[in-house]
Amino acid sequence: MIKRSLKETIILFVLLLLSFSLLFAQDKTPDITGRIEPPILKIGESGKIIIKYIIPEGMKMAKQEDLVFLDTPDVSGITFGETIYPKGITDSHGDIIYKHEIEIIKEFTVNKDYSGKTTNIEVIAGYQLCELSGTCLFPDVKELSLPFKAEAGGSNAMNSIKFLFMAFLGGLILNIMPCVLPVLSIKAMSIVNHSHHDKKQIFNSSMAYTAGIVVSFIVLALVIILLKMSGEMVGWGFQFQSPSFVMALLVLIFVFALSLFDVFILRAPGTQVASKASAKGGLTGSFVSGIFAVLLATPCTAPLLGAALGFAFLQPPAMILAIFILIGLGLAFPFILLGFWPKAIKAIPRPGEWMNIFKEIMGFLLFLTAFYLLRSLYFLVGGMGVLNIVLFLIFLGLATWVYGRFARPEFPIRKQWIATIAALAIAIGSGFLILDFSETSVSENSETAHYPREWQKFSPELVQQYRDEGKPVFVDFGAEWCLTCKTNETAVLFTEDIESAFKEKGVQMLRGDNTRKDDVIVEWLHKFNRAGVPLYIFYAPGKEAVQLPELINKSMVLNLLKDL
Repeated sequence: MIKRSLKETIILFVLLLLSFSLLFAQDKTPDITGRIEPPILKIGESGKIIIKYIIPEGMKMAKQEDLVFLDTPDVSGITFGETIYPKGITDSHGDIIYKHEIEIIKEFTVNKDYSGKTTNIEVIAGYQLCELSGTCLFPDVKELSLPFKAEAGGSNAMNSIKFLFMAFLGGLILNIMPCVLPVLSIKAMSIVNHSHHDKKQIFNSSMAYTAGIVVSFIVLALVIILLKMSGEMVGWGFQFQSPSFVMALLVLIFVFALSLFDVFILRAPGTQVASKASAKGGLTGSFVSGIFAVLLATPCTAPLLGAALGFAFLQPPAMILAIFILIGLGLAFPFILLGFWPKAIKAIPRPGEWMNIFKEIMGFLLFLTAFYLLRSLYFLVGGMGVLNIVLFLIFLGLATWVYGRFARPEFPIRKQWIATIAALAIAIGSGFLILDFSETSVSENSETAHYPREWQKFSPELVQQYRDEGKPVFVDFGAEWCLTCKTNETAVLFTEDIESAFKEKGVQMLRGDNTRKDDVIVEWLHKFNRAGVPLYIFYAPGKEAVQLPELINKSMVLNLLKDL
């Protein structure tokens, strides 16, 4: 009897040990799933393999490409690109780590020689889990077979034509966007100045303006193509994420505005032949006006333009170039018409004193544009950075005044050169001494974006969490330099009635700020075939995402909430 009791005690003890082991055991394998977007492609199109890792609590993965990777066996007719990793978190040792949930992407292109026999793409997803304390498990892999289908490109040509037309129409609509209007108005004034000249001069001026726009878009397209070939993920308006670019544009706008108030007139020292300078300056001014129009248009994605750009960023280089050229031709189209039909100038009033008043009003509009750029810089370099920029602009104003006051044609050539060199020394020297756009100074301001009232900072993990909890989610992807975004937010999303409606229905409001480049946001933009902000996504409980257009109104947003 005693022996039996001892045996039962031992069995009970072993069972208790097993129970405690199971109770405290931790799942130390990630949940790995995959998908292909879009699941159906046409010959010549590009897609993405997206592998999702759900990392167990208390574990992490370090970004080591020989351990955390996506490998795909060669498939005849399919070209695979580089693996794209999310931004991750930098730990105290300087290593990039991932927690909770990540998506790793591998892009691919279906070539013209694709046989169509492959119905699945095999993917080997490698991983290595480590405990937060630092102890790492052995590396492992999971094999996935993802369904895939490629169709012949019968309707591909029509699809391309549709997007090319949308690119042209989107460029045409850019003419009425507020970020382009000041430069267009100044160009219209220039056309008025030429209204009493012959048709040839009007035609040449219009074509120079068109050339400035088209050349700028070709350069921008080539930059995009080079970055895309290098594996860099880019989006429309990406250059406004660079403090140096925004600062250079601010300097141009500020100096241009000062010239409209006759602080200076740009001329080479000693130039006395006014007629030659005027003729050369007219065409040059038209060309430069076209460049300004492009520089100021890129932060705006007008209706139809966003979809065309989203299509462009997934296309081969030739199609990217074609789409960007057509956007440029759309932006320049009113002046192309004016060049071929100069009688339209009769609708513009005759020159007079009103032109000087109009010119100065345009100067104030450019100062407002400069303020808009300065505001964008605040979110890129921080408050002290902006104060330094304002100080530099004061010195820049002094430099233009020195040039305009002492480099006039009535002074001796030697004095003109001295004044010009002094002005350049003030401008360049103050820039070197005052401005600092080093990576360190920029990174200190990474969290300055403004999230009004009930809006939360976007993260994929937060979206998934709220969806798992059965809560509706609205995501606003925008940027401080995007005027379309700011218009939608001020007039619709950040208004009291819309926020109240969201709160009443229990909608979780998330805002993704792409003022500075955020790889996670860029991935989401590409996921929804959008090349740039704005992007608005709504998730109703248990339903797929609903994507809103670039320009929204309150009715569109309220209609989303009717069935909640």
